[in-house]
Amino acid sequence: MYRDIFKEEHNILRESLKRFVENEIVPHVDQWEEEGSIPKSLFKKMGEMGYLGIRHPVEYGGSGGDIFMTLVLAEEIARCRSAGVMAAVTMHTDMASPHLARKGNEEQKQKYLPRIISGEIRCGIAVTEPDAGSDVAGIKTTARRDGDSYILNGSKTFITNGYNAEILFVAAKTSPEAGHRGISIFIVEKDTHGFSAKKLEKMGWLASDTAELTFEDCRIPRENRLGDEDRGFYYIMNNFQDERLVISAICVSHAQQAMDDTIAYAQARQTFGKSLSQHQAIRHKLADIAIQIEAGRQLVYHAARMYAWGLDWAKEISICKAFCAEMINRVAYDCLQIHGGFGYMKEYPIERMYRDVRVWSIGGGATEVMKNDIAKRLNI
Repeated sequence: MYRDIFKEEHNILRESLKRFVENEIVPHVDQWEEEGSIPKSLFKKMGEMGYLGIRHPVEYGGSGGDIFMTLVLAEEIARCRSAGVMAAVTMHTDMASPHLARKGNEEQKQKYLPRIISGEIRCGIAVTEPDAGSDVAGIKTTARRDGDSYILNGSKTFITNGYNAEILFVAAKTSPEAGHRGISIFIVEKDTHGFSAKKLEKMGWLASDTAELTFEDCRIPRENRLGDEDRGFYYIMNNFQDERLVISAICVSHAQQAMDDTIAYAQARQTFGKSLSQHQAIRHKLADIAIQIEAGRQLVYHAARMYAWGLDWAKEISICKAFCAEMINRVAYDCLQIHGGFGYMKEYPIERMYRDVRVWSIGGGATEVMKNDIAKRLNI
């Protein structure tokens, strides 16, 4: 199925990832959820397998793959039974490191990209602030020129990989009076003087570290500015499109796994003298779930095709993100409902998934923001 987009090389990658997830991740996720982080050794193992540089250039250790390789990675990692693990990995591969691969100069890429691809160092992107979430132009962190350096001051919050990452790509105002036209991105290393990170406790994604970051007179060398000064907003917006595709693919994969688990449960569970799956109300609910999942999958693949064809996909990716994020929340709710009281127990995977997926309609662009973007592109 979908042979127009998934060729032999994609299928080989998928089978390799399936084995890796089953053997190297699933057996450990309960422990990592308890500990609140995943070991650096996982990144190194994934680096050895070539998973961390699927779309990055070959000359830096990547595979130079296409957008459909990214979909395969997102779909398979999402089935690891811990959205926290998935979040930490895809933040590294598809949300943070592409900024370096696309806008870094040769010296920056030579210095950092091979180590990111090998898993030697972990990375994250720091944009969100206490008073600026989807409103990227509203950030208040500043980077003031001082000779051959910038002085970075401000704070970030809800930053995935923010506590454990060795490097972060930080958005800051270099021309505060210019609004969104005055944002730049900087490479900030973990040991930078004046930088600190505080781990945050959250509802789901327990295996990933999420942090509040503080920058107090951090001196950042000019050579650590990523791309052109005051162009960071446009870099962020461009990468948001890829990020939203990855999120949408993850949502569909989560939903498929939730449905598979729920069908198995409904077939085994006996109520009123027959299996739960033989009750029409349950059968229809599962049919509705299947319809929603397939609709989401088609939106994801349609958006990916548009990207591959070089078409403007801004409206379609916003539609995709809005639909898939809301869809997985509905599916998780319905699947837990079918599980009854058992679904509320931690021993059942749907309990964790129900908590984990709630954030998808918030992160990467809230559904309300996506709808505003769609309306704008409809000339409303």
